Amino acid sequence: MEIILKTDIAGLGYKNDTVTVKPGYGRNYLIPQGYAVMATDSNKKIVAENIRQAAHKAEKIKNDAQAIADGIGDMTLTIPAKAGDSGKIFGRVTNTQVADALREKGFDIDRKKIAVDDVKTLGTYEATLDLHKDVKHKVKFEVVSAE
Repeated sequence: MEIILKTDIAGLGYKNDTVTVKPGYGRNYLIPQGYAVMATDSNKKIVAENIRQAAHKAEKIKNDAQAIADGIGDMTLTIPAKAGDSGKIFGRVTNTQVADALREKGFDIDRKKIAVDDVKTLGTYEATLDLHKDVKHKVKFEVVSAE
């Protein structure tokens, strides 16, 4: 079943993308929630016209996302965490902690746009920021003991 997304959905696609999903997922979840519409010829024409009209605005949004990525650059964040003697931390480092560390540096990025691998020990790691569908940026962060 082909649908046109009305919002960005992680793991599926971005706004105005035409994607193929299983019929039950489209009919029972995406369309009733307002996240998508059926990909009929008329809807495809409407989306094409909307994209054409929003091209200038989309370029500005992309440039803003690129400016944020350039501003972050090769910055290394420091995230404190309680850890045992062996270097294993209690709990884990999440995308919320990375978002808070970025906010302290002056970058307000939604935690849902940050992907962090499983972090369970002290050390240096990378998080991926999904700033725009064409702008992905990796930021390094160091997990240090908070004693």
